[in-house]
Amino acid sequence: MERDTRHNPDNQAENSEMIARSLEAEQKDKQREHTRRMNKLWIWLGVMILVAILIWFIFGLGLFEASGNM
Repeated sequence: MERDTRHNPDNQAENSEMIARSLEAEQKDKQREHTRRMNKLWIWLGVMILVAILIWFIFGLGLFEASGNM
């Protein structure tokens, strides 16, 4: 005769632990994805700032050279 596993308290505890672990793993995955997105945003912000500084520097040199010839 087969033993009914639906009402086994040990099985329910194992299932609860498995569900808890899967929820923790899912939360960690979401956190990693959020961290990746934030890192990408910071990198793009840094790139944009460096481009702005480079353009400012180039135009600054151009204006300085133009006013020096007068």
